[in-house]
Amino acid sequence: MFRKTRIASILSLLTASLALTACGGSDDSPAWPPTPTVIAHRGASALRPEHTLAAYQKAIDDGADIIEPDLVITKDGVLVDRHENALCILNADGSVKEATTNVADRPEFASRKTTKTIDGTAITGWFAEDFTLAELKTLRARERIPTVRPANTAYNDQFEVPTLQEVIDLAKAQSKATGRTIGIEPETKHPSYFKSIGMPLEAPLLAVLEKNGWNSKDAPVFVQSFEVANLKEIRQKSSVRLVQLLSNSGRPYDFVLQGAANTKTYADMTTPDGLREIATYANVVGAHKDLVIPVKDGALGTPTALVANAHAQNLALHIWTLRPENNFLPASLKGAPTSDPSVRGDSITEIQTFLKAGVDGFFTDDPAVGRAAVNGLKK
Repeated sequence: MFRKTRIASILSLLTASLALTACGGSDDSPAWPPTPTVIAHRGASALRPEHTLAAYQKAIDDGADIIEPDLVITKDGVLVDRHENALCILNADGSVKEATTNVADRPEFASRKTTKTIDGTAITGWFAEDFTLAELKTLRARERIPTVRPANTAYNDQFEVPTLQEVIDLAKAQSKATGRTIGIEPETKHPSYFKSIGMPLEAPLLAVLEKNGWNSKDAPVFVQSFEVANLKEIRQKSSVRLVQLLSNSGRPYDFVLQGAANTKTYADMTTPDGLREIATYANVVGAHKDLVIPVKDGALGTPTALVANAHAQNLALHIWTLRPENNFLPASLKGAPTSDPSVRGDSITEIQTFLKAGVDGFFTDDPAVGRAAVNGLKK
């Protein structure tokens, strides 16, 4: 009797092990992240100024699986979190065009204003790489698009510019506090530009990940880029998960720099052959939402084959970016009055339409809406 019971127990364990492997429970296929994955685009940026610890905390509170920091670098080599290396961009007449900090109001930094060419575009303003971390820490964050998100301006000048380490510290602390794994999905901004000025982002990024025990394929990390060469460089040095971002127009800027030697476009990279090449170095395609479901006559149209083609190459597919305001929604999903860009529309329907098309994850500016959309489909 004991022998029969023992054999039955062993068989049961083997069956459970096989089931876990089939469901992605093996060491080669970690269960994290959950699918579909809710990725907080710059934090809960519809509710707090983007790329602040407050925006990330709000995103985690609202159910995000992953928080996304965009990475640039300081004069003294510290990775910090800003949408662009430009901390404030000026119009030709000297007025503010776009600002994520209050640097334009700081007279002691007036002499740092300059014009630089970033990825082929001349930009006048103030740039992170011209400030030490200590100097950046004296600045305060501001809402980047106040006409679309006027309520966020109430938080202007309250929050610091966070470092990558501070974002990781928050993710780790909140993973412990909530009992669920909170990951990060850093994007390396303008990698060719930073390499051209002798301040590459890749080595500092891997050093920070290594310091935190997160430089591996099992870490709760995805590293993303719109360029290709830097992802391939990271792949040679690390097994961390990589995301090849794809725009709905143009081409990677490192391809532009290669001139006639490389004429591939983002459109070329969405083809089966292009996806096959991406699969040699990346784990995920991060596609502009129009590449999955284009808008036709003001409404979401017929899904393309991109999701199926990516999955055929064992690539997961995440889309960017699903935002709740009229300014970003197709006409058929806008809220009344449709002329007001700040009014919220039917973002849940938009998200669920993409989920039904088979995407594995999505970037959202409001993770509470994203979580509601995911939960609504499970009912």
